[in-house]
Amino acid sequence: MPTILVADDDANIRELVCLFLRNDGFTTAEAADGKEALAVFASTQVDLVVLDIMMPVMDGWTLCKELRRANPDLPLLMLTARGETWEKVKGFELGTDDYLTKPFDPLELTARVKSLLKRYRIGSTQTIQFGNVILDRQTYKVTRGAESLTLPLKEFELLYKLAGTPGQVYTREQLIDQIWGMDYAGDNRTIDVHIKRLRERFAATPDFRIETVRGLGYRLEVGE
Repeated sequence: MPTILVADDDANIRELVCLFLRNDGFTTAEAADGKEALAVFASTQVDLVVLDIMMPVMDGWTLCKELRRANPDLPLLMLTARGETWEKVKGFELGTDDYLTKPFDPLELTARVKSLLKRYRIGSTQTIQFGNVILDRQTYKVTRGAESLTLPLKEFELLYKLAGTPGQVYTREQLIDQIWGMDYAGDNRTIDVHIKRLRERFAATPDFRIETVRGLGYRLEVGE
């Protein structure tokens, strides 16, 4: 199941939200402030973030900007004790996808989480299929017809990322941040190496191709 990061300085709120999410089958991670949330995000495969605005050390506004910079496709659900229109507008301008005002019904929150995951095509099975190729992120298995393939972790994550949004262009910097993490200190040309290996592994597979977009980055195209 998808992993939901809950960032809120109120331990009772975190406990309540995580309880309802786990009851619905989700995996949860917690953070008490924005800085801790970024650390969890860097070390954990997170599928959606529920974040409070008013947090110490790093507030929700700053966290929202940092998360959106690191992963433009990460679903974000913002929580706040205030309901002013300007705050909602600011949240959406910074990149949040949805907004919920405290006090809230936990059942409504879980419903909104499910809606966001569905919108971003992050299903409970965590599988992506194109042609006869199936990627399963729960088990990190790749099958091509009746054949089972074994990919190194980063190659799998790179292919899964590209396949999740066919046709979307990702820069090397975006892929490094989202797969290797913001603290990665290596050369971003490592992306080129991994793309080359993926192309070689699937050279005889007609169901998709990884295209180079000159001056920008890479995208995956499905079909002939």
